[in-house]
Amino acid sequence: MMVFETIPPFLACEFRVKFATAAWERRRAAALRRQVFCQEQGIFPDDDRDAIDDAAIPLVALSSLGIMHEDVVGTVRIHEAEPTVWWGSRLAVSRPYRKTGAIGTSLIRLAVGAAHARGCQRFLAHVQSQNAPLFHVLHWATLDETTVHGHPHHFMQADLGWYPPLATPEIGFLSHLKQAA
Repeated sequence: MMVFETIPPFLACEFRVKFATAAWERRRAAALRRQVFCQEQGIFPDDDRDAIDDAAIPLVALSSLGIMHEDVVGTVRIHEAEPTVWWGSRLAVSRPYRKTGAIGTSLIRLAVGAAHARGCQRFLAHVQSQNAPLFHVLHWATLDETTVHGHPHHFMQADLGWYPPLATPEIGFLSHLKQAA
């Protein structure tokens, strides 16, 4: 499989990062998670859905061509596990967009900012070890190293001081990819 070092010219470079509010957004987010966690990584045999999905809020990054949203190219879910304690999980980005870092970064920003606006005082995640350096750059601290579903992870906490509350996550915000020089 080909991994792009730069963004191919046919990929959208503008994205709306928001709560998944439409049925097609939720369906495409679920399909992307299955692609990443079941087919590519083999963490789950057929489906990664679990009981958390019943309470979680799915977030999506939508690629845009002109004024039309084309597809879900990234997703994550958030949920309040107990009062003021929120978790993020199942961060997945479509393969052609992974090397840019922009999609994952924008989804993390939306996830923590939206939870912060809802009273979050502690935001946690189990992050695959290979992704921990990105989270460190984004002001997350490793609290412990552990194994989740047979894979090494970092148990991490976001520094909420770096994530202002985002009161309109249903609308979200625009994000842009930067083409490598």
